[in-house]
Amino acid sequence: MQRTCALSDSVSRLRYVRGAREAALERLGVRRVRDLLLHIPSRYLDFTRVTPIAMADVGSDATVVATVDKVSLKRPRPRMQVVEVWVVDQTGVLVASFFRQPWVAEQLKAGDVVALSGKVTFGYGFRQMRSPFYEVVGAPGDAGGYARVLPVHPVGEGLSASWMRRIVSAALADAGDVCDWLPASLAARHGLMTLARALREVHFPASPASAERARRRLAYDELLCLQLALLCRRNIELAGVEPTRHVADGPHVEALLAALPFSLTDEQRACVDEILSDMAAPRVMNRLLLGDVGTGKTAVAAVALAAVADTGTQAAMMAPTSVLARQYAEKLGPVLDAAHVSWALVTGATPADERALTEAACARGEVSVVFGTTALLSEGLEFSALTLVVIDEQHRFGVDQRAALRRKGPGADLLAMTATPIPRTLALSVYGDVDLSRIRRRPRAGAGVSTHVISPDSLDVAWGAVREAVAAGRQAYVICPLVDDSDEGDELEDVPEALRSSGSRVRSATSTLSELRSQVLPGVACDLLTGRMAPGEKDLAMERFRAGRTKVLVATTVVEVGVDVPNATAMVVLDADRFGLATLHQLRGRVGRGDVAGTVYLCCAARRDSRARERLAALEATSDGFELAELDLRLRREGEVLGYRQSGGVSLEISDLDADRDLVEAAHADAREIALEDPRLAAPGHRAMAIEVRDRFGGYFEELEHA
Repeated sequence: MQRTCALSDSVSRLRYVRGAREAALERLGVRRVRDLLLHIPSRYLDFTRVTPIAMADVGSDATVVATVDKVSLKRPRPRMQVVEVWVVDQTGVLVASFFRQPWVAEQLKAGDVVALSGKVTFGYGFRQMRSPFYEVVGAPGDAGGYARVLPVHPVGEGLSASWMRRIVSAALADAGDVCDWLPASLAARHGLMTLARALREVHFPASPASAERARRRLAYDELLCLQLALLCRRNIELAGVEPTRHVADGPHVEALLAALPFSLTDEQRACVDEILSDMAAPRVMNRLLLGDVGTGKTAVAAVALAAVADTGTQAAMMAPTSVLARQYAEKLGPVLDAAHVSWALVTGATPADERALTEAACARGEVSVVFGTTALLSEGLEFSALTLVVIDEQHRFGVDQRAALRRKGPGADLLAMTATPIPRTLALSVYGDVDLSRIRRRPRAGAGVSTHVISPDSLDVAWGAVREAVAAGRQAYVICPLVDDSDEGDELEDVPEALRSSGSRVRSATSTLSELRSQVLPGVACDLLTGRMAPGEKDLAMERFRAGRTKVLVATTVVEVGVDVPNATAMVVLDADRFGLATLHQLRGRVGRGDVAGTVYLCCAARRDSRARERLAALEATSDGFELAELDLRLRREGEVLGYRQSGGVSLEISDLDADRDLVEAAHADAREIALEDPRLAAPGHRAMAIEVRDRFGGYFEELEHA
């Protein structure tokens, strides 16, 4: 019997959802009916285009429906398990291999009719698929009976794909006639389906094309809600706040520009003009400065700090590590001194007596600029008039940390900086409430970085380059994906399994350090730096390297951002396929920062024709971080590109920021238009929209409501 459910009802109200299935849905984050309806298929099996095995083109993707002939579990070497599934149809035989998935041998048995979807290869006389998607679709004799599009939803333990389809079908029957919260004018403007139709078509489409049209409607919804959440949150934050109109052309700014040891490039000058214009305007600045490694973001930020001194107020510059905060103080301190701008440094390692003096001077307004880490958030540090907050590598801080610093100066302008290259679509979606400034070109000519992808058999070439660098009085990095051999590595790996090579032992920093000291580089001063070391130990290790006492630093990605040692000219990255392109690009930016060009060796055990080697080859071909970031975005989720897995940021579930570029632009423009008319979505005509925005991205407002 059909029953009616509301979108806000628990999924337990739906048919077929009880006990273990309810628990399985909850593990997937599906607690309400609306969660289920937005839990869209991850892919579709197009049985309107089933290919006979003999007709499947080698090198192309195909879907075959065939009968399982036999299943075998093999162990070609220790810690490597391969399940081979032999399937047959009336035209031929195909072998599907599943690496490190022993459970497949338990799920498939002879006689099952299965659908296999993946890239077809050829070897040992048979067509093959490597780790294809598969699903049991029937009993013997059913192989020719599928002429439809079958959705494949993400599932987990305790819930099969077929049960998920049954539950979703029942939910659409009982709750699918939903009211559309999106104004008809917006849907018509972009040629979008109604919400009710989109929900039905995305789960049970008539064709792959209709499934994609439905997904795009839901993707637009997600992008628009995110944009509106960001803009409304900003409007709520700034309600009743009196912005500071900074002096943009005062003597301190003029003196600082004269004190810089170089002239600003055209790009840097354009960014300075944008920032100073924002700071002088009668509104609160919210700007993100994007600049690849070595493009001079620090110099641009220094001009903004000088403008604060001209205004007679204060600025705080927060860095993710004490090493980086101290580097900023050391780099900018002399320039600020020359411009007669007072400054101080506060980190967790600052002595108590020195910190007390700084806190007192800051409270009296005697210090214009304070550099620091999260120590700036401590209750003891108060500002007399904080009007500018500069946050470096801001995605490495949680939203609450950034907000806590801004609360020390209500209405303070915000300048966030990042060396992580961010594609335009990603910046527009995740930073929709922020104005963007970009520096693409490095001002330094001459010294640069050459990148080489090598196999483990050629590792001696890389070690030879390290020896040559050390013999010439220079230094080197060796980067490993793991800290200890005991680590499984899943939490530290930066790339999905499908993009990595398989089967080889992953190198750890501790074992590599031991190997270098005893075999590869005996007599060379080698040291260790990992994220697990205590803050004081990390600082000491970095200081020894910066001072030149350590010649080779074995590290994890803790050195990815901000470490500046101009004397370092060589880098070896072991198991490079374990890292994303953006991370590798950041890492190689640690060398070649002085007058001598750097050389980077990316060691990877993958075959030359593998996707892992294809990714790494992109690093050999270009040094443009933004170009690499675009490629990275096509391969990985947006949260991984930005590092949001570590900082708890938003992840888009439906949108594809590479394929949906037009929707990103449209949602960005539409949200700004709506927020300009109704800054807090308080108008009666926007009530349904406001509810939808809160339901999807309510976390953006929680800290404001509890502040």
